[in-house]
Amino acid sequence: TVDWHQRAQQLIANKRIAYQAYIDGRYVDAQDGQTFDCISPIDVALLAKVASCSDRDVDAAVSAARHSVAKGTWLSMSPSARKKILLKFADLIEQHTEELALLETLDMGKPIRYSLAVDIPAVLKCIRWYAEAIDKLYDEVAPTSRDVLATITREPVGVVGIVVPWNFPLLMAAWKFAPALAAGNSIVIKPSEKSPLTALRVAQLATEAGIPDGVFNVVPGLGHVAGKALALHMDVDCIAFTGSTVTGKQMMQYAGQSNLKRVWLECGGKSAHIVMPDAITSDGDLDVVARNAAAAIFFNQGEMCSAGSRLLVHESIREKLLERIAHHATQYQPANPLNINTHLGALVDQAQLQSVLSYIHSGIEQGASLRFGGRQIVQDKGCYVEPTLFDSVIPGMRIAQEEIFGPVLAVMTFKHEAEAIMLANSVIYGLAAGVWTRDVHAAHRISRALKAGVVYVNCYDDDDITVPFGGYKQSGFGRDKSLHAFDKYTELKTTWMRIANP
Repeated sequence: TVDWHQRAQQLIANKRIAYQAYIDGRYVDAQDGQTFDCISPIDVALLAKVASCSDRDVDAAVSAARHSVAKGTWLSMSPSARKKILLKFADLIEQHTEELALLETLDMGKPIRYSLAVDIPAVLKCIRWYAEAIDKLYDEVAPTSRDVLATITREPVGVVGIVVPWNFPLLMAAWKFAPALAAGNSIVIKPSEKSPLTALRVAQLATEAGIPDGVFNVVPGLGHVAGKALALHMDVDCIAFTGSTVTGKQMMQYAGQSNLKRVWLECGGKSAHIVMPDAITSDGDLDVVARNAAAAIFFNQGEMCSAGSRLLVHESIREKLLERIAHHATQYQPANPLNINTHLGALVDQAQLQSVLSYIHSGIEQGASLRFGGRQIVQDKGCYVEPTLFDSVIPGMRIAQEEIFGPVLAVMTFKHEAEAIMLANSVIYGLAAGVWTRDVHAAHRISRALKAGVVYVNCYDDDDITVPFGGYKQSGFGRDKSLHAFDKYTELKTTWMRIANP
């Protein structure tokens, strides 16, 4: 019943979009007055002129974070007190669900139905889960002789720099800031210049919740300026990064060039989605697999590092599966993301649109068979492309090796299990993979053989906050979610105490 088009017009017309950096508990302009245009991919409308932070702004944010660490108002707060504030923070975000969902859709083009039903609820679960975990983590006492007491305690690393991508702007940030804050750190977030709006808005909610000034800072700006300055800063103790493999490698270089800060990387993917012949024994099975295969690549416009972008199908079931995937792809026809019935929205900007179209052209040029899709959709000057499937793909093609980050599925066939595993592992990435089979022995064998940080069996992209997310190989080595995330944001301290005999 909500008219999201009207809501969007009111939000923009009333200038209720946060556009300044958030440093030390208040909104501020960039010190040199520079801004960048935040453009909606829906219709290329100007949403806001956002502060474009430079080295000086990043330095101010890091200094505020460092001062808050030294002051200890957050770091030294009791776990139960931090827990209470983080829970209030989540409650405030929930109260602003519709506003934040609308900002997310306007900013990066995802359908409002998913911003409302997926992104913001997942942010709430993440913050609340880590808030509840705070007072349930115990330190250790080592087994030593009776004249020694040896303790192993966790301490916050200090100042955490967080650099996040544009595809799930607030959720990717929450996966990092929730455990970092829960552990007692102060943070500086550099959101993508393509989608900075929700991070800027929730910063104020963090202050309203009671997070002390200087603990939660946001510095919007260009990656090669603000992101680089944050990664090179000598007073940043840790960088948590999600983004491309190319930029991830730069982050490691910046750490080496500065203070050897720890760097946690979650990078790109080219995930294999394997369908064994025994997975389909009926029309019902066929429909379930096809529906999941379509969602694995077309959800969120294919702008997912874990997208099932390579479908490896046994030759005996290839034709009927592709026919059914084509049927489900009709659900993902591009349309205005502000329409509640839209399932596939706009790509994030013109640059990403042109990149996806260039990969489609490459697939045709290198001899893959275009089964359906492949065209740009002209609508409201926005960034729309059809869901696309290439058949007869061979491993050496660009569309089989490189991350497209769009709704483009590359299909390859195999004759036997070993060939499927070989094809799956034949890329530089190792973020996620999927396997469909009724044979529990095959499920175990294939899952163990796949070089991927997450393997879905008889499902795809079906997990929650309780399990870690991250990859192998050039997909990086950081792990978001679960209790393992605390390992990134804490130092282990051993205290060895000699106890004198009476």
